[in-house]
Amino acid sequence: MNPYDPNTEPGTHFVADTLGISNVNMLNTTYRPADPLYRASTRVITSAYKLNEQHDRVTVAARDAFPLLESIGRGELGRARVSYVFLKTSIPKLGELLTKQDRAYDQLIEAVAAYQRLLPDPDTEHSTTKAHEENQEQRAGRDDDSAIEAKLQLKALEVVELGDLRLCRTALGEEPFLSDGTGRSPQVLPSTVRRMIADGLLHQDTSESPYRPGQLLSLTSRGEAALGAARTATSRVVAALGRSGAPANLGRPAHPAAASSAGISSTASHPRSR
Repeated sequence: MNPYDPNTEPGTHFVADTLGISNVNMLNTTYRPADPLYRASTRVITSAYKLNEQHDRVTVAARDAFPLLESIGRGELGRARVSYVFLKTSIPKLGELLTKQDRAYDQLIEAVAAYQRLLPDPDTEHSTTKAHEENQEQRAGRDDDSAIEAKLQLKALEVVELGDLRLCRTALGEEPFLSDGTGRSPQVLPSTVRRMIADGLLHQDTSESPYRPGQLLSLTSRGEAALGAARTATSRVVAALGRSGAPANLGRPAHPAAASSAGISSTASHPRSR
């Protein structure tokens, strides 16, 4: 069970969920300092807590601005002048913090991918953490960049299917970010979404403003087919595990290999649709 709250600790929650561990701080304790895996796992820990920190800063800034917006919305003109001066500085600051949060998330994804590339094959004698050993039988081999990207794209398809996911820009013109209207940061990368738009899996409604609330994302026919195929592949895996008597992890998304066979893969493996 993942002990980290995704709403308050998104970085450590992501690492625990992706690597199947319960204590992120213990990730580097099984390696010697000279081992490349020690440096890679330490980078994962640092990146996870950096994302947590950026998320906290965004939350605090949003809470500071919210009461002022409420008072203006109620027509309390006595405070409007003071509130406007404060909002002129707080809103751009909030946009800057959101951009930094997106970058921290991208850096965490890269750190986890680098760590997974260094992991040995399941049949080697080198020991990782206990959680890694328990998952060895479920892995056909170590995840590479293509498999990680396939998993992220499958997650993006599922989130877009739920509706209200929008691609937004700040007034500063910084990198775009994603919003689902809940105030929480969706567990989907803007860079992943942009690649999926280019690959024809997602549609971006450019008739809407790129600023708040942003441009609505939806599944294309190709995206719907890929999502359906991935789910079918997952059902077959579960059925096969049931016949073999092995436990099926229904809480997990489809195995990256299944997602790849369904047409969801990184742009490194397949050329983009033009």
